[in-house]
Amino acid sequence: MNRLHSVSLITRDPEMLRLIDKVNKVVDSSSSILLIGETGVGKEVFADYIHRLSNRGQNTFVKIGLAALPPDLLESELFGFEKGSFTNADHKKKGMFEMASSGSLFLDDIDDTPLNIQAKLLRVLETNVVRHIGGTTPIPVDVRLISASKIDLKDLVEQKRFRQDLFYRINIVQIRIPPLRKRKEDIPLLVEHFLNRFSPKKKLKLSKEVWEVLMDYHWPGNVRELRNVIQRASLFAENGILVSDLPDDLVQQDHIERIVKACQACFTNDKMPYCIVLK
Repeated sequence: MNRLHSVSLITRDPEMLRLIDKVNKVVDSSSSILLIGETGVGKEVFADYIHRLSNRGQNTFVKIGLAALPPDLLESELFGFEKGSFTNADHKKKGMFEMASSGSLFLDDIDDTPLNIQAKLLRVLETNVVRHIGGTTPIPVDVRLISASKIDLKDLVEQKRFRQDLFYRINIVQIRIPPLRKRKEDIPLLVEHFLNRFSPKKKLKLSKEVWEVLMDYHWPGNVRELRNVIQRASLFAENGILVSDLPDDLVQQDHIERIVKACQACFTNDKMPYCIVLK
């Protein structure tokens, strides 16, 4: 289990440990890092780890979700603006690149970036200079860029929805974070961590049935979904966490998965006769 530099990367999974080792080797460079993984898999936690462990760790760490803002606001948030440059611009404002200078900038959901913003991002990354909207003065910046995508950007490049030159610029070091369903041995560690975080005084234990549900479930929402499940269960549980403390959709889906697994031989074993039982 790795808990380094006040940022938790909790794992015993061999692939995750390999990724952490890879990150540790490049953490002090200024090279751009691209994190790829499903929603809720822990990309922001990795970004925190990279920044805090780097030689920029004592400087500013700025985060922005590119999918959360409309394109017109996104440009001003990233690059800043001059007073009077547009309606309601009654003051001068620094952009994210300026605020992150000498530190790190985390661009989450970079796969949702509009093409016109992509072009301006590329220009800043290549020149290390920004210009405010409505301004002409070049402003030098020194930023370590960490980007995150929930899908493979190569697919968007092929679809002409993501600039190939920007992809190469942000993809210096690529970290593909595996989904929770492919590293289920981490579930007990994560459960312990979340219980200590959300209900440290209760000292809650999980029943055998709960552990079976958690280990069999496929976790489409990944670590974020597990965190929410444990947080909710810890609020209602008294002496221990029971199946009745888990969300209904999680338990019901688990039952369906067990039936499918139990019947899998019916579909894969050509020597097994089919039968219908009428009652």
